[in-house]
Amino acid sequence: MAFRRKLYDEMLHWKQQRNGSTALLIRGARRVGKSTLVAEFAKNEYDTHVIIDFSNASKQINALFEDMMDLDLFFFQLQNILNVRLVERKSVIIFDEVQLQPLARQAIKHLVKDGRYDYIETGSLLSIRKNVAGIVLPSEESKLTLNPMDFDEFRWAIGDDVTPEFMREAFQKKMDVGDAVHRRWMRDLRLYMLVGGMPQAVDAYLKTNNLQDVDIVKRDILQLYDDDFYKIDSTGKASQLFAAIPGQLCGNARRYQVSSVLENQDIERVGSVVADMADSMVVNIAYHASDPNVGLGMSRNLNFYKMFLADTGLFVTLAFRDKSYTENLVYQKLLSDKLEANLGYVYENLVAQMLKAAGNELYYYTFPTETGKHNYEVDFLLSRGAKLCPIEVKSSGYKSHKSLDAFCKKFPSRIGNRYLAYTKPLRSDAETTLLPIYMMGLI
Repeated sequence: MAFRRKLYDEMLHWKQQRNGSTALLIRGARRVGKSTLVAEFAKNEYDTHVIIDFSNASKQINALFEDMMDLDLFFFQLQNILNVRLVERKSVIIFDEVQLQPLARQAIKHLVKDGRYDYIETGSLLSIRKNVAGIVLPSEESKLTLNPMDFDEFRWAIGDDVTPEFMREAFQKKMDVGDAVHRRWMRDLRLYMLVGGMPQAVDAYLKTNNLQDVDIVKRDILQLYDDDFYKIDSTGKASQLFAAIPGQLCGNARRYQVSSVLENQDIERVGSVVADMADSMVVNIAYHASDPNVGLGMSRNLNFYKMFLADTGLFVTLAFRDKSYTENLVYQKLLSDKLEANLGYVYENLVAQMLKAAGNELYYYTFPTETGKHNYEVDFLLSRGAKLCPIEVKSSGYKSHKSLDAFCKKFPSRIGNRYLAYTKPLRSDAETTLLPIYMMGLI
């Protein structure tokens, strides 16, 4: 099923502005809906199109990319093999799962220069060494990222086109929407946390209205990711690091503790594995900013980070993967708003996902308290203009924000808007905005 996705408008902008001067590369984790979105775009925006899916392309198709010297012959053979007539400047050629055919990606340079047609590529694990070995990567690519469906897209999928606009209006006006509306929006958010934003899981929910069926779909996706991680790293390190994410967040450590997951390993030794995991886009990584300032990337510590799942629906299933659905009380607890305090890391993962979907890179900051026995932690830092926007996340309606206050006192000249993300309605507390978690993607 083709769902409404925000990236469609960005793809349309690429088509209109670039007019064939670049190919479009859609990146994203597996099963986020890249192929479906691109196919829908091609059907709506072009006279004709061809889709070459390299996960099942024939030997004939693959052989075409071994010799690109004669493009007239290449296009003649392609159209005849696929039985499609391409129209100059009105057709698009799609390379689906392009990481499986590096020669096709290398050919983009020459195809774009030729200028007859538009080109869209989709792929995951695009920077893994074996997928780029021996080829020249094209510079003629415009790149877009497709994330799991965000909260707005989830609302659209279940037939609600109005809530996202009302929510945006309430955020802009800093409006108290009232208890009844807030409770409904929080209930919708908790449903989104359980189902998640993977299109197959959303489709299963719409068809069955049964969270057990949704859970089965999510377990299948997690198994697919496990298989991919073993392709990335045959030693199993990536798979073990991935499986341990919920436990690491639950432990509330200042950073991911590699040594507690992998024996005789430390965070520096697994750097390349973590980089490949990040490239898979299955995980979101928040790096510690050693000197938090507007240029957060300049003080990023590559060996000091937290790891989240890119989709919170998958996170919930991964956290209880060792139990059957019927034993998984987190579903009932979340839906009934009885989430225990020690499950608050689910909300932290959700905020990471919402901020990432809105185009933000993830950073955080920890520093010792006055006694030195504990640490303050600002869960997320955003750069806005010449200022920082610090965010502290609470899994409840608790309004205390000691870490946020201490951080703002430590760096007063660097602070812009400051936020406490929590589960109650929008409020102000002096200079701090207490923001319901469903609005976090609007910051």
